[in-house]
Amino acid sequence: MSTPSQLSPRHRTRLASAAALSALLLATACGSGDDGSETDAEGANTAAVIDDERCQANEAAGTITYLTGFQYQSSVSILEPIAAQALGYFDALCLDVEIQPGDGNTIGNAQTVAAGTSQFTSLGNEAEILQANNAGSDVIGVATYGHVPIATLLTGPDIEDLTDLEGTTLGHKGMLPAPVEAMLNAAGVDMSQIEQVEVGYDPSVLPRGQVQSLTAFRSNEPFQLEAMGEDYTAWMPEEYDVKGSFGVMATSPDFAEANPTAVEDFLRAMSRAFDYCVENGQECVEYAAELAGAEYDVDHNLKVWEAESALVMESTPDGSPYGYIDLALTEAEGSTIVEYGQLEELPELEPLFAPEYLEAVHSDGELVWEE
Repeated sequence: MSTPSQLSPRHRTRLASAAALSALLLATACGSGDDGSETDAEGANTAAVIDDERCQANEAAGTITYLTGFQYQSSVSILEPIAAQALGYFDALCLDVEIQPGDGNTIGNAQTVAAGTSQFTSLGNEAEILQANNAGSDVIGVATYGHVPIATLLTGPDIEDLTDLEGTTLGHKGMLPAPVEAMLNAAGVDMSQIEQVEVGYDPSVLPRGQVQSLTAFRSNEPFQLEAMGEDYTAWMPEEYDVKGSFGVMATSPDFAEANPTAVEDFLRAMSRAFDYCVENGQECVEYAAELAGAEYDVDHNLKVWEAESALVMESTPDGSPYGYIDLALTEAEGSTIVEYGQLEELPELEPLFAPEYLEAVHSDGELVWEE
């Protein structure tokens, strides 16, 4: 897995291109250069060039409430809006953004967007767009950052094949994630021979032997076990050809139709923040810590960000912007949750995903910061 200190030439080119596109017009952000221009902490211009008409359209959208997926965790699609706010990118685009912490109930978050209580929220994966709409919440996906499942299955190092789990106990957080179930079935595991129990969020149940396998987020519990000095094996669904996603940004179709430039520029600011935070992860995580309070674990959250942002870069094809939507992958993911009973049938996908907003602020896969 690559890290921010091991960036691909493609990503370095993206950053250089984005920097070259930057220019000053609208005042905003974190400091001033010697010439009086507004700069971020690295000295790069933060003000995007948008004309008065677009600025007025964005201001007309009013206060835009972004509800995080879970508190101020430094996950992809959460950290970028936090950093964009702190670095002045939203201000540069005439967007009045208010950030509120979500409680982890992503389907509940989708309900607030559908009701207009908030305008954007982060969902865990594209399947949740389908499930939210199935539950009556009218939301659309406008960006998908990760194109591999974020769910994983952890076992002790003694498990050499997933079929070794037959006759053992599997711990989960309330239900078995569809990508993990699909992986187990693809590996030929007889699921009737595995006892499933709900164990919550403490990964120490695995090394203590209370369970022999544990569902996890690949950017979270593995680092917790490493901090405990415990050995484990992480089984990845994509290694069994299981499709999935993470870091999905959702809004309501009504808000997007009424405020298209605001949606485009919200995503524009996020894209710029993604590039910035790949290079300046510690700084961006500390912005989240300022919002969260004294007990925020900066070191752990930096690992979360580095792991997830690396997955985004690895799973984004050349020529596509970070956050691109691929409906073929969406269909594969949706088919998985239908197969395992988490959705009755696969709906028509195209109305539920709107890639055009992200595409509008990119050219040949590169962020356009100056118009």
